[in-house]
Amino acid sequence: MAIEKATRRKVYNYPDWYTDLEGEARANKHIIDEYFDKSFTKAVIRNVIRYLNDYYFRTVFVGFENMPERNRPEVPLIFASNHSGMAFPWDGIILASGIYEMFDYDRRSVRPLASPMLSESNLMNPYLHDNLWKIVGSVDASFLNFETMMQQDEHNLLIYPEGVPGIGKGFDKLYQFQRFSSSFITMSIKYKTDVVPILTINAEYINPYAYRAKWINRLVNKMGVPFFPVGFISLLLPLQPWIFYMGFPAKLTYVLGKAIKIHEMTSKPIGELSYEELVEIKDKVQQNMQVQLDEAVEKYGKKPYRFREFFRINMSNLGKLPIPCHLAGRYYLNILPEPGKKIKVTSNLWIWVGFHRLK
Repeated sequence: MAIEKATRRKVYNYPDWYTDLEGEARANKHIIDEYFDKSFTKAVIRNVIRYLNDYYFRTVFVGFENMPERNRPEVPLIFASNHSGMAFPWDGIILASGIYEMFDYDRRSVRPLASPMLSESNLMNPYLHDNLWKIVGSVDASFLNFETMMQQDEHNLLIYPEGVPGIGKGFDKLYQFQRFSSSFITMSIKYKTDVVPILTINAEYINPYAYRAKWINRLVNKMGVPFFPVGFISLLLPLQPWIFYMGFPAKLTYVLGKAIKIHEMTSKPIGELSYEELVEIKDKVQQNMQVQLDEAVEKYGKKPYRFREFFRINMSNLGKLPIPCHLAGRYYLNILPEPGKKIKVTSNLWIWVGFHRLK
């Protein structure tokens, strides 16, 4: 309530509610490890997501060999990326899993802050496994959870400042950042930590020529679905409902951008910033990231599919080709692994077609 009143006054009265929020965050630390299971996450990435990375999206990471160090060792970096695809959030899944593997799940890897709709709706949970998103490392995006995750140092954080409007903006807004949330600006200033852009290229073509219809989105929101893409894939849903999770084989490219020291954009502590000053900083950060995104698109986004490469790789690896419309078919993860239990997820061409099992 205090936040809502402060927003209406156009001035943030930080000291009062921040004191309360910090206390709540200390009591909220159970979210960090309550569901997250590193061994389970490794098994899913190794046996499932890696096939998407290597053979379907043929993911490329540019500049990550120069991963920045934390400017404050005890505080996580905030990685911020553009959200896109008009589809299931493959851009975030592939990015987070790729960083996990790249840095062997150590403190340089990331924990994503994800829309609560992912964990609340069965329609956004193709494996029908309770709390799956949280088990593999995601945390529901809320101000309290964000504050809580800033108080741990085991992982960096991954956020999408646009939220759902970014991934669901429509193909007519190709590579155009939508309005940013100010929460990561607040956290960067408060904790004096850097924000590092990750520019996601070609994910706009996971479901190309799909558009947004506000009235349809309002309807599907009531069903727990963040948005509904109006396009070619949508026409096929009556024939195969699981095609909702499908994506075309865009060559996903992630470019590590130049760190933004938001905490150096003002000499005031967060409690003394007015609403207008906070918005001004937010707009400058969005403009900075848009420039970096445009440069990355110009360099890496001219051939979003590279079909010749796709067919060449997969003709010699037919047994490993993941078929995305069946990726979630009948792959039910019915049980949580016991602590220390080794997990193996079998994968081959026929398993991808619809017979997924957990051993």
